[in-house]
Parts: sequence; C-alpha cells; structure tokens
Amino acid sequence: MLWRSVVGKLWFTILLLVSVVLTILMVLLLQSFERFHVNEAESQLVNHANMIAAIFDGYDEQDDALRTISQYGSSFETHALIFVEGTKVWGTNNSANDDIYAQLFMTNPVLNEVFNGEQVVATEGDFPLSDNGEASHTEMMVVGVPLQPTELDNSAVFLYQSLSAIEETSNETKQIVYFSAGIAIVLTTIFAFFLSSRITAPLRKMRQVALEVAQGQFKTKVPILTHDEIGQLAMAFNRMGRELNRNIHALNQEKEQLSRILVSMADGVITLDRKGQVIVTNPPAERFMQSWFYEQGINEDSSVLPEAVEQLFQRVVSVEKEQMIEIDVQGRSWAILMTPLYDREYVRGAVAVIRDMTEERRHDKLRKDFIANVSHELRTPVSMLQGYSEAIIDDIAGSEEDKKEFAKIIYDESLRMGRLVNELLDLARMEAGHIELHLEELELGAFSDRIVRKFQGYAKDEGVTLTLDHVEDGYTNSFDPDRIEQVLTNLIHNAIRHTGEKGRVTVKVRSNEYGVKFDVIDTGSGIPEEDLPYVFERFYKADKARTRARGGTGLGLAIAKNIVDAHKGQISVHSKIDEGTTFSFFIPEAGTEKDELSR
Repeated sequence: MLWRSVVGKLWFTILLLVSVVLTILMVLLLQSFERFHVNEAESQLVNHANMIAAIFDGYDEQDDALRTISQYGSSFETHALIFVEGTKVWGTNNSANDDIYAQLFMTNPVLNEVFNGEQVVATEGDFPLSDNGEASHTEMMVVGVPLQPTELDNSAVFLYQSLSAIEETSNETKQIVYFSAGIAIVLTTIFAFFLSSRITAPLRKMRQVALEVAQGQFKTKVPILTHDEIGQLAMAFNRMGRELNRNIHALNQEKEQLSRILVSMADGVITLDRKGQVIVTNPPAERFMQSWFYEQGINEDSSVLPEAVEQLFQRVVSVEKEQMIEIDVQGRSWAILMTPLYDREYVRGAVAVIRDMTEERRHDKLRKDFIANVSHELRTPVSMLQGYSEAIIDDIAGSEEDKKEFAKIIYDESLRMGRLVNELLDLARMEAGHIELHLEELELGAFSDRIVRKFQGYAKDEGVTLTLDHVEDGYTNSFDPDRIEQVLTNLIHNAIRHTGEKGRVTVKVRSNEYGVKFDVIDTGSGIPEEDLPYVFERFYKADKARTRARGGTGLGLAIAKNIVDAHKGQISVHSKIDEGTTFSFFIPEAGTEKDELSR
C-alpha cells in the first residue's frame, strides 16, 4: 500500500506539514484582514463624522449647515444622525427607524458618553429594531463625534453602518485566502509526490537489488545517479554486494572443500548440536548408523542416536572434554572419539570421529594367533627331535632297528619343520607381491585327469570315492600349471582328509568365455559357520584339537588364496555341518574384468 511505502510516508509528512503551516497562516491572515476591515470602516466613519462636525461648526445658521451636510452625506453609503442639545435635528434616512436609532443611541451607555465632552466613541453591537411590529436585530458599527462641546450641550453626530458590508468584504477576502490555500495544497501535493518519488527512487531500486541479493544474485548493482548521501549509500551497497559475493564464494569453496574432505575420509564424522541432534554426517558415519538401525530394528530415517553415543555426548557436554568409547555393531568394532565444539566460551555441540577398528582388532588377533600357532607347530617337532636325539645319545635304543626307527622319526620331523618354514617363506613372498607366474595354455581335461589320478591311491586308502566331472576335451585356458596344481592339491587333500569312509569327493571343472572354474565338493564333516570367514587365514585348522593324525600346517588355504589372487581370480567356500563343503575358485582369461568373474 502507498501509505506503508517511503513515498507515501514522505509525501503525507510534507503535505501534513504544509497543511498545518497554511492553516495557521490562513487563520492569522483571516483574523488580520477582519480587524483591518473593521478598523478601516471605523476610521472612515470617524473621518466622515469629523467632517460633518466641521461643516456644522463652519456655518452660523443651522439650516445652512444641515443642507450642506445633507449634500455631503449623499456621497457615501453610511447613515448619520445629528443631535443638538439632546434633540435629533437631522438624519440621512428621515424615516421611522431614525427615531428608533436615535432613541437607542441616546440610551446606549457607550454612545451616551459622547454627550459628556470632547470624546469620540465607536462601538459594534446587535441593535434591536421593530419592523411592522416584528422585532429584529441588526449588527451595526456606530461612531459618535461631539458637536461644539464648548457651546452646545448634548450635541453630537452619529454615523452608523451595517456590518453586513464589512462581512461581504471579509468573505471576499476569505474566498481569496481559501482559493490561494487550495492552490498551495495542490501544488504542494504535486511537488511533495514528485520530490518523494525522486528521493525514494534510489531507495526503491536498492530494495529491489536487496531482494535479488537475498536470492543469491550478488552481481546485481545499484545505479549511482547522484553523488549525495543517497549516491554514497548506493556505492556502499554495491561494495557490500561485492564483499558478500566474495565471502559467499569463499564460504562455498570452504564448504565444498570440507564436504570433499568428509566424503573422502575413511573415518566416519558426525556433528551434533547442543541438543544432540545430528547436523552433518559423511558416508562412513552413515554406514555405521545404518548398521545400528538394522541391528535395533529402527527406521533409517530416525534421528535417534545409539544409546552409547548418546551417553558419550552427555559426558562430553557435561565435562567439556573429549571422550572415547568402543562399541560392537553387527559384528564390527567401532571406536568413537567425541570432542566438544565451542561458541566462544559455551559448548554449542560436539563432533564425533568414528573409526572401524575391526581390521585392526582382527590383525591383532591374527598376530597373536600367528605367534601361538607357529610356537605350537614348532614345539612338537623340536620336542621330538630333542627327545629322540637324547635317546640315541644315551644308548636307550639298544638294537639297530630301534636306532633306525628313532632316526626315521627325527628325519620325518625335520621334513615337517622344513615344510613349515618353506610354506611360511612362500606365503610371505606371496603377500609381499613377489610371486612369479609362468602362464601356459593348457588343455583342461588332461590337466584335471592328471591331478585326480594322483590322489586316487590316497582316496582309496581313506575309503573315499574320488571322481572327476570335467569339461569336454579341447577346452584350454592360460594359467600357471604348477601353482594351480598346488591349489588343487591342497583342496583335494583337505577334502579327502575331512571326509569319512564311504564318503565322496568330486572335482568339477567348467570353462566359458570368461575363464575356468574349479569346484572341489566333499560330503565330509563341514566347517562351522562362525569359522567360514577365517578359513583362508594362516594356521586355520578345521580340527580344533590339532591332532597329529590329521596333520597339516594350516597354511595351505592361505597359500591357495594368494595364488588365486595372483591370477586375478576369486576363491570362495560354502559349507554345512555334517553335509559337506564346497571350495570354488575361478581363473579368468587374460584381460577379463573382475566383475565378469561371477558369470
């Protein structure tokens, strides 16, 4: 609306100010003109009265004087009465009203003073008259001048005039004043609107530009039309827009940089406000929250924090120091370090860094297990070597056959230690990436037959049926035959060893355009579900008792996995307790992408 705008307010203020000033001036002028007209009329009446008194004094004969006064009185529009010694001797109208006026003038206390001496009197009032028996009132101005006060008593000249004539003159003056005031108001209105519009035009432009700046259009500028305060304001506004644009650009760059840093971080980051509401998260933190939501059965859109994290936040806010906890969610270990955020002297929230410690904990466990396993694997053969060597030295073995048996045991245990050391060295070289592959184009059928025939005797001794389900002759693939044979040897040997009598072990070979897939399927005891993630770790053994009857160093599957990885393949295991186990590995053709391995 116009009245709510700067133009309307400025326009209304100027118009109101001018109107008040004009009203005051108009009232003063009207009063001044009214007094002027009254004084002018009174002055004229006094002059005429003095002239009549002078004419009356200038004649010796009263009749001559009255004739001259009659001629003089006809030249102006006033009424006159002459009293000589208390008696009216002449009047301009010579009507019945003259007698009434004469009686009124004689009895009026103000006008009556003119008969007492040399004093000119003047008065204005409402004089009642009777016209045809009806009473009326007339506003008149009356002036009295004494006649020959030293010679005649109660003699005076009265001139009277109706105030309607003066009112007509005053009304004409009022009309002129009102008309002038109206013109002044109209001109003021036009001028005020023009002035306010011109003054506020840059302000309205600034308002429009400010709205555009609020919408993010920081390059919009206010035109500078003048060099006054408004022009300086426009310059300051444009400078502010440039600074805002620069600061917003810098903030956006910092925000984008921070966002990139958060996204690229391996650790999760959660920023909380004073009330514990989540403000910012990055993908690792979102994965942690999703795992917790899944474990608790909570909707993922919920803003509820894990209870441990909530308690950690309360401690951080209360003590205003960083705190750390470690929790387990969905089988993974998470370390959470939370630090308070300050707004000057007050804590305004907290930031939590969430690190997945699962691999570190697993590596710690594997390192401890590795030491324990190596110690266990070496302790038995070393003890046997030491014991049987002492028996030979102390001549406990009395016969040559006993000595040969002890020497045979010492030899077998030394071979066992040698295999363990060699496998450890091979595994270390493979994990360090120093494995060398000698690729050859081999016919799969012949290669598979040779491997299976090698284990037929061992399988028969164990009472296990070993069969081969291979591709038709003619299919070839490129791989290192010695390394793949090492993998198959380990898998087939493990399958026969963990399959009871009358069990079955099947080696299945399938080839396609992407590579070759080997499956070793047994009907043995199976692997517990909780052990499946660790079967390819070093020193893993399905037999927890580690009996020597089952033998093995526990490094075969770890070596097999490294060989398959060196071929850019994949190896996996599926098992059910008392139903059997299936080990599968895929060797791709050279140049095949990894996402094609599962086809």
